[in-house]
Amino acid sequence: MSQRPYPASVDVAIVGSGPTASAYARILSEEAPNATIAMFEVGPTVSNPPGAHVKNIVDEERRVLAQRASEGPGAGAATVSSPGAVKSGERRARPGTYLLSDGYAFPGEDGLPVAAMSSNVGGMGAHWTAACPRPSGKERIGFVPDMDQLFNEAERLLGVTTHAFDGAPFSDIVHERLAAAVDEGRDPAAKVQPMPLAVHREPDGSLMWSGADVVMGDATRQNPRFELFDESLVTKVTHDGGTASGVEVQDRRTGTSHRVAARRVVVAADALRTPQLLWASGIRPDALGRYLNDQPQVVFASRIEGAVEAGRVEAKPTAGLTQQSGVAWVPYTDDMPFHGQIMQLDASPVPLAEDDPVVPGSIVGLGLFCAKDLQREDRVAFDDGVRDAYGMPAMRIHYKLTERDHEVIERAKAEIVRLGQAVGKPLDERPFVLPPGASLHYQGSTRMGLEDDGESVCSPDSEVWGVSGLFVAGNGVIPTPTACNPTLTAVALAVRGAMKIAKELESSLLMSESDNRIAK
Repeated sequence: MSQRPYPASVDVAIVGSGPTASAYARILSEEAPNATIAMFEVGPTVSNPPGAHVKNIVDEERRVLAQRASEGPGAGAATVSSPGAVKSGERRARPGTYLLSDGYAFPGEDGLPVAAMSSNVGGMGAHWTAACPRPSGKERIGFVPDMDQLFNEAERLLGVTTHAFDGAPFSDIVHERLAAAVDEGRDPAAKVQPMPLAVHREPDGSLMWSGADVVMGDATRQNPRFELFDESLVTKVTHDGGTASGVEVQDRRTGTSHRVAARRVVVAADALRTPQLLWASGIRPDALGRYLNDQPQVVFASRIEGAVEAGRVEAKPTAGLTQQSGVAWVPYTDDMPFHGQIMQLDASPVPLAEDDPVVPGSIVGLGLFCAKDLQREDRVAFDDGVRDAYGMPAMRIHYKLTERDHEVIERAKAEIVRLGQAVGKPLDERPFVLPPGASLHYQGSTRMGLEDDGESVCSPDSEVWGVSGLFVAGNGVIPTPTACNPTLTAVALAVRGAMKIAKELESSLLMSESDNRIAK
């Protein structure tokens, strides 16, 4: 097999290809068009265009193949979409993801038994639910003053809308019943509303879900100075005198290793593999891997009562999804520290039941994500003496739920039953709590902070303390205890970091041109 022409040097090397990595590529393509950019992804390209959401693949067989190709060393294992509805306590990954083989829990700890990752161009953005709510209350990052502007930009990049399911036959029924049970006494922004979703409607009326391809956009794809290298494992960030200088890359197709010099390096590998790469590179801030934050998740299912009497228009199929009841949002509040998603079954990543054969779309899945107590000892650590399937230091997860966490989970269980009863007739008497790690919303492992005090890994611009020119991206940067889906926040923070790099590169280029004119 012939060797690929990796560049000898670039202005920016990006590790990972998910939504936040793609946000860096997009902003740099727009704001620093003269910058050369190389993006490295350990997994294969599984969709066309690269990074597209696999839910947009209409053919079921091709969609399953794309999901299997994303599962890296875990390909072939049973997933939550294997025959039968998911049951409480089962250790199964979602399609397109794979679990840790070991090191996910230790005696006396809860661990993250279903902590999962994806290995494919587009990362988890090829498999996610596309939910993009804005955080509120204690979820928000108070020391970043321009968060609202950053959210606006993140929504642009992701293609966020609240109108995806306008006109769906059961969406108004679900909304009205939830609102009657929830809205009293809440601020307008915290009342029941359509979930902001990263999705757009095609001319034929079908829905297309946003993946990293949408975030990259034409600005990136048509940028002649941008290159994407799939099946390329970055094994080390090189650094000299406290400054990032490039990356070492292993071509997974040939096994050969290459060194690529870079003026800036962005590591957006995910909240588990980003700290893993920093650790493997000898970059080990005190807070690296710490304050790991998952969101305990409670699920339930309910049949919409009166669905037959309400009538129903013919639902239009769209890439494996029909437009039935859509996705309703019950926002987090500090008093009710959980975030609710009430969605039609085929939009839910966790199959809770079989759909109603008589009135399709009349069963909805309910999920509440809980905000967790942040603890320094909740962490992903790394064992230099043991290697994982990619030859990197093996992960060791230490994670415990606090007494308050258990109290919040019990409150969420009671609340989700109440919401299920408000919507219709619950399919079961009791909800169940998914195993820790099921949310896939891992945060905090490369957390942002105001100063280098040992409690954070990076600055408000996402630049790693003590290593200039090295930036981290992804959900791991979020420092607050959140309950809402974190992707919008992570992309917003990536925009801030990318703008800093763009300004520095453009300034450097202008200085270089000025020096050249003087020399002449």
